[in-house]
Amino acid sequence: MTAAERPLRIATRGSDLALTQTRHIATRIASALHVETELVVLRTTGDRIQDRSLAKIGGKGLFVKEIEEALLDDRADVAVHSAKDVPAKIATGCIIAAHPEREDPRDALCCRERGMTLDALPQGARVGTGSTRRTALLRAHRPDLEIVPLRGNVPTRLGKLESDGLDAVVLASAGLDRLGMSDVIDERIAPEVMLPAVGQGVLALETRDDDPWHARIAALEPEDVSAVSAAERAFQTTLGGDCSVPLAGFAERTESGTLHFRGLVSSLDGREVVRAEATGADVDAAELGRRVGEQVLADGGREILDALAEQADDE
Repeated sequence: MTAAERPLRIATRGSDLALTQTRHIATRIASALHVETELVVLRTTGDRIQDRSLAKIGGKGLFVKEIEEALLDDRADVAVHSAKDVPAKIATGCIIAAHPEREDPRDALCCRERGMTLDALPQGARVGTGSTRRTALLRAHRPDLEIVPLRGNVPTRLGKLESDGLDAVVLASAGLDRLGMSDVIDERIAPEVMLPAVGQGVLALETRDDDPWHARIAALEPEDVSAVSAAERAFQTTLGGDCSVPLAGFAERTESGTLHFRGLVSSLDGREVVRAEATGADVDAAELGRRVGEQVLADGGREILDALAEQADDE
């Protein structure tokens, strides 16, 4: 069967969330591009290793590595990722072709005692998360909290509320919404308190950079998502961070139609947080992200990154 005759092969992780997202995108592709699709389900290194933190074993790029190999080996034509899992540097020969949509980018607080909020959690409450960004920002906002490392898929993490006696876990609102589990969210945490991760709530479609599918897939990207994604990726690239670095970057549309970008980098303990923000036009989205990134670095972020790198070398 020739490439023109076979279905479009879409690579994905095998978690419930990844499969839900990919089936949704497969339906959109089939409708918009008038092609048949099939899923190529892969188990990544990040999925296999569940007993150590991502920062310790190589970062969120471990959720992407095998999927990119499937693209480069011509076992798949396009890959679907959560954009926040895509590292600043992707594999040579691959390209992010489109960001087709963005759901709620906020972090979600899910509590054992329903109806609680982050500020209402009792002194010393035990809160689970596997994210260095969430850990740092939780500590910055509530230094009294006990932060408990958390890995696993969404149901596993939620199950820790009972099995491990956690008071709350922090997950992505977008993932819970896509899984039809919005009812477990007790608070969608305001960006002013916990600035979202770069690409949180955004899906990313990756192809080979020399594949004709690149141009066709690129047509699925709405202009508004294109702008916020460009700003956030530029910020991430400027800082050069991955999931071992507590950094956050969030672009959103203002009432006047401009793009407002906020970025930060934090020490792991949340005691030092360097923030910057700026507003610009869509056409300057990437420059906006770079400018905020450079401001964060100039205002003390570089020292934080250097200290984090030194700490990582000592471990």
